[in-house]
Amino acid sequence: MKWLKRMAWTVLLLTVAAIGAGQAGLFKGTAPTDLGVREGKLKAPSTRPNSVSSQASLWPGHPQAQAAQIAPLALKNGDAAATLAALLKVVRTAPGAVVMQADAGYIYAQFTTPLMKYVDDVEFWLDPAAGVVHVRSASRLGESDLGANRARVEAIRAHLAAARP
Repeated sequence: MKWLKRMAWTVLLLTVAAIGAGQAGLFKGTAPTDLGVREGKLKAPSTRPNSVSSQASLWPGHPQAQAAQIAPLALKNGDAAATLAALLKVVRTAPGAVVMQADAGYIYAQFTTPLMKYVDDVEFWLDPAAGVVHVRSASRLGESDLGANRARVEAIRAHLAAARP
């Protein structure tokens, strides 16, 4: 029984230390310097299972191309400007989100988790030729995101669909 008590205290101590490290910002990672649209494409998905991209199929041979694939966001009533305005509003009001860049046709935001302060980078690009908004959401750190990026994009999709024009 003594070993069980010691193990419980060890687990508790490690948990408190991990939370403290997160709160201190040790898990935020480094912001990528290669985001944006290049040759009609957002950055490739991560090579680890911690990202999603509506353009994953445009990166042939990529190890996560199939797993990272997610549908682009539809335009609201075919109106690109109204869609981007509504999307920007949705992103600005999302928990943990900070909009870093919002230009004509492109939005970049960082999402920070409340407890551990992990940061995910999320991009949206209005593709005028396809008439959709492409999206890429990726964790900076970790092997897996446990579906967090996919869930975030789907929540944004739902809020965007429900947003008033």
